Amino acid sequence: MPPPTTPPPAPLSEILLSLIFPWRFILISLSFLPATIRSLPLSSLLSWPALQSAWFSRFWAVAGPQVREGAEPRVVPLLEGRVSNGRVVERGAAHVPGVGGTVLEIGPGSGMWVSIFSDRYLDSSTSAVATGASSTSGASTTNKTTTPAVGSRSRVTRVYGVEPNKGVHPLLRAQIAAAGLEDVYEVVPVGIEDLASSGRVAPESVDCIVSVLCLCSIPEPRRNIKELYGYLKPGGRWFVYEHVVRPPSQGLFMSLYQRFVNIFWPHAIGGCNIQRDTETWLREAGPWSDIDLVHPPDEVWFHTLPHVIGILTK
Repeated sequence: MPPPTTPPPAPLSEILLSLIFPWRFILISLSFLPATIRSLPLSSLLSWPALQSAWFSRFWAVAGPQVREGAEPRVVPLLEGRVSNGRVVERGAAHVPGVGGTVLEIGPGSGMWVSIFSDRYLDSSTSAVATGASSTSGASTTNKTTTPAVGSRSRVTRVYGVEPNKGVHPLLRAQIAAAGLEDVYEVVPVGIEDLASSGRVAPESVDCIVSVLCLCSIPEPRRNIKELYGYLKPGGRWFVYEHVVRPPSQGLFMSLYQRFVNIFWPHAIGGCNIQRDTETWLREAGPWSDIDLVHPPDEVWFHTLPHVIGILTK
């Protein structure tokens, strides 16, 4: 067997473009600020949370679909249970079922991942996972479900979308309608910290939690991640794709550079914090029967926003 080959170093131009990317993203966001200011009443302009929320909603309506396009090759297989050790695998090589049943989606924002919960993402091998199905206004309901095969998605019967930013609700509801999920998807207009008092979701009642590029902006992340763990049923699965802190052990220069970018980034990108140790907090949230959560092995060292991807099973 020939020895493994070392990939050639990345061109300097590619490295520079990657380092510049966060500043370009910030500038694009700033370009939406004047129109946001003109559209708001004085009372909202005097409140930074209200101004930031309206600003981010306007910006994300344009930037969100582009972010989805870049992340979709990883996120769709992830929700099908086809990501193992950070890599997309064939169904036969998967070891965890995909998303299905009752789902808690954290931070759906403008709804850029809502369509994935519709039946159109069921393949022929899983379309009959739920029996006794009927359709009302394009939404599917079931009276019996079975456990999906590994590497396959089953029918989603209920989704609770936890989204406190009411500025994005019109876009979110439009995506729900477009996916035919009006009778399946419920928008929960509170933060994680108020989810228990809302009475919408009972402890240990959720089959799956989905968090895609959202835990970076929730308040008190360590406490709220632990809170979310309590909503999963035993055997429930948490599907994760998040950008995280780059520790010095992964390169001192990039660690310091990320810290510098993060001085400005949260103010322009809706409170997003790119220096969160989300992986550690997820692992420590409670006892897990299986953890498959890693940095994607093909992610380059000069990426300012490194990710973790995978599935944790309670």
